[in-house]
Amino acid sequence: MVFVLKKIIIAAVSKNNIIGNLGSTPWHSKEELEFFKKATLNFPIIMGRKTWESVGKPLIGRLNIVLTRNQDYIIPFREVIIFFSLNDALKYLDTTIYSQAFIIGGGEIFQQAIDIADEMIISEMNLIAEGNVYFPEINKGKWSIKSSEKHADFIVHHYINSIDIKN
Repeated sequence: MVFVLKKIIIAAVSKNNIIGNLGSTPWHSKEELEFFKKATLNFPIIMGRKTWESVGKPLIGRLNIVLTRNQDYIIPFREVIIFFSLNDALKYLDTTIYSQAFIIGGGEIFQQAIDIADEMIISEMNLIAEGNVYFPEINKGKWSIKSSEKHADFIVHHYINSIDIKN
């Protein structure tokens, strides 16, 4: 049986498109963190080195993949795999039994993934934040909202790649 890996971007984004500030998230929402955990549990998560360093440890119950350009970068955890490009990580995941993988950031990784992702799960936080890392602009011609779900601190918008649907 051949599996086609579904690539899903998952992010929490402020109303002004901020996702980070100097290596950390500029807000704390327990509810959003629980939503993220529930969505990604048992699936691979792909993150850039800066996101990895802000998290600081493997997220349990998920294959953790870290992307870096630094060929000498070492992570002292067996449950973390390092790749030097998003493409290499996705090629590796195509050889596994996983049906989907979540791309969890940061800004550079989202920029690389937004044109190849199949879906996006965006938690739009009910706040304006200060920060230096932005989520890429969502092309409304390519992405359409499949569903939205209201929570106390945020609204989850589930986007599908409408160009892929037409092909």
